[in-house]
This record gives sequence, structure tokens and C-alpha cells, in this order.
Amino acid sequence: MTSRLTGDETALWKAAARVLDANWTGTATAASPGLYPHQWSWDSAFISMGLARHRRDRAEAELLSLFRGQWADGMLPHIVFDTSLARHAYFPGPELWRSERHRDAPHGVHTSGLTQPPLHALTALRLHECAADLESSRAFLARLHPMLTAQHRYLARARDLDSSGLIAICHPWESGLDNSPAWDRPLGALRLPPTAYAPAQRAHTLPTGEDYDRYVWLAALVRDAGYRPGYLRDAHPFAVEDPLVNATYLASAHALAEISEIVGADPVPHRERAQRIHQALLDRLWDAETGCFRARDLRDDRLLPVVTVGAFGPLLDPELPAPVARNLVDLLLSARFAGAAGYPVPTCDIQAPAFDRGGYWRGPTWISTNWLVWYGALGHGFPVVADLLYGATMRLVRQSGFREFFDPFDGTGRGSHDYAWTAALVLDLLGARRAPQAA
Repeated sequence: MTSRLTGDETALWKAAARVLDANWTGTATAASPGLYPHQWSWDSAFISMGLARHRRDRAEAELLSLFRGQWADGMLPHIVFDTSLARHAYFPGPELWRSERHRDAPHGVHTSGLTQPPLHALTALRLHECAADLESSRAFLARLHPMLTAQHRYLARARDLDSSGLIAICHPWESGLDNSPAWDRPLGALRLPPTAYAPAQRAHTLPTGEDYDRYVWLAALVRDAGYRPGYLRDAHPFAVEDPLVNATYLASAHALAEISEIVGADPVPHRERAQRIHQALLDRLWDAETGCFRARDLRDDRLLPVVTVGAFGPLLDPELPAPVARNLVDLLLSARFAGAAGYPVPTCDIQAPAFDRGGYWRGPTWISTNWLVWYGALGHGFPVVADLLYGATMRLVRQSGFREFFDPFDGTGRGSHDYAWTAALVLDLLGARRAPQAA
């Protein structure tokens, strides 16, 4: 691949590959060895895409390592813990989740009890699309297919809390955008007991104090209810249908239909599910008055007020009506997002009172969300938008390195250094940019 890149791109490619090599543990990739030493579901989906451009064997191992943590009911946990690390290497660790006590949890593997955006089928299809050995890739898809099918079956059965076709998150950590201001209203409505649940000191980039107590308390509620779907549906105080989470669900449903055809399985149930999600996104989360998608709080059945980068997630829907897609692009390019940011895309509406250029998921630019909007823009035939996001992403990493997130105005790197999904998605972007020249 590097032979088809410019000198500057080749240097960037090699630097990104070094990060992934350094973060490789032998079975999976640490998101950031110093701060996030375990395996995260959301991260692994992105990391595998980059590894497919660099080390195909590791891309497959990454996904298989993650799915070894899948529960018997199909739930794919958001953390698979590396038990060789010190017990307190990361909080919250296995002691919060107590997965080993649950009959559905995998034996001998410690995991969390929450899930994250189901991007994995789309990741698996993307691995296949850039595979050099299609027969070997098809065999890998055949191995992964039942795991992906179980994941989607779990989501449809246990997380469609309102029987709408959309899935609900029951904790901000399940969104992938942990501390987004989108969750401020439902979190603020919680009646937190007068007990501190979280340690007083954490990494300086992460939320602490009462906010973090709410996160840990919510996790403890789900745990103490035995992770039962009935509890999540009827009693858990936090339940939100998020446009970005559901857009990844929809995109992966389409991908799972394609994978099914490749491996000789029935694609129809996945196509039908994708169509149902598509319609529910428009019926339940599209706000025609403001021309954007918003998350819906199921506990008071209202759309949440803050517009975030999640509003652009439905660009992942290949059947999104053209006027809706155009409205999203207009919003993206406006002074509320890319139009006022030198290094887009900020993760929160710049004009919102909750916007914080340095706050964790409350304003900074992240490469993962840039990639999702880039991918969606390409699918809808918006090459100018895709080029804008490609260029902004490359400028960020050239200027500040492979950081966890970035200031949207001056591009300063923030959070962890040598962040794996940043490096991985740079490899995927470079590979996708140059791939047509190989024909």
C-alpha cells in the first residue's frame, strides 16, 4: 500500500502502524496502554478496520478476541478485561460488573455488563472488501456470522424497549460518546443516593465527582437487577434512543445481510430489520422543525434538546431520503459545526450553552466520529464533505499526533497519546483514498 502513497502519506502510514504495533498485546489492541489497557468493543470495531490495512491476521484476531466475551444471550459487552493486569489498572474494573456471577457470561472471561454501538458487522464487511485472499476472508466471515447474528438478535429482543424497531441505551457509556451533553437532561433527572460510588481521582480528561457517581450508580442498578431485559424496559431510570447508535445498528444490519449472502445464509431477516430501523429513525428521531436528528428520552418520551455529532449518524443509512441528507449536510457545514471549526467535526453544537472545546465528548473533535460522517457522506454522494473530513483528520494527526481527541478550533491534541483508533482510522482513510489506483 505504501508504494501508492505520497511521501508525506507514507510517513503518516508508518507512524500510525507503529502505534498499532506498540498497542498490540498479543491477542488484541489496547486503546491506550497507559489509560485504557483493556479491550473496548467500540474501539475494536474501528481498530480492526485499520489493522486490515496493516496486519490482516491481527484484524481478525482483534474481533475474535472481543467476541470471546460475548454472553450466551448474544450481548457483546463493551469491555473485555485483560485479567493479567493489576486489579486497579482501570476503574471501573471487573469488581463493579461481577460478570462471573451471571449465568450468561462466558466462563473464564471477565467483562462489563453493558454494550456499545453495534458497528461490528459493518467492520467485518469492510475487512472483506479490502481482503487480498477472498476465500480466506469468506471463511472468516462464516466463523463470525453466527456471533454477529446473535448480537443483533439480542439487541432486537432485549434493547427495543419501546417496540419501535430502535434500540435503547441504558447508560451513557453504551453510546460510545460517554460524556456527551445530550445526556445531561436525563442524568440530571436521576435521584442519586447520598453515597459516593466512584473514586475521587481519575484521569484529568475524564468526568469526576457527582457526574461520575451517576454513571457508576446506573451501572450498579443494571448489575443488581441481574442485567434483565425486563428491568431495563420497565424500571431502569435511563433509557434513550440515540440516532448514532441506531444508525450503526442499521448500517450493520445491511452489512449482516451482505455477509449472509457471502456465506450462504438467509439475508432477508437482516434486510427486514434494517428497513424497520430506517423507518423508525425517521418517525421517532427526525425533528423536522430544526432539520436534524435528536435522541429520544424514553422515560418522558421527548426529544433531547442538545444537538451533537450524533445527529449526523443517520448518514450511514443508505436509504435516507435525499432532502433529509441535504439538511444534515447543511447543518454540518453551518456555523454550528464545521463552518466555525478549523478542525471539524466538533462533537457538540458550538452555539449550545453546553459546548466545551476541551470537555470529554462535549465539544472536541474525535477521529472516530469524523470517520463515521466521512463514510456516510461518501455513501450519499457528498464528495466535498468527505474530502473536507479527510483533510481535517489528516491535518489533526500531522499537527498533534495520534491523540485521543482534539481542540476543534486550533487542533491541539488532548487526552491520551498514541490512541489506537486514531491511528487505525488514519490507516483506513489512507487505504481507502489510494485503493482505486490499484485497479
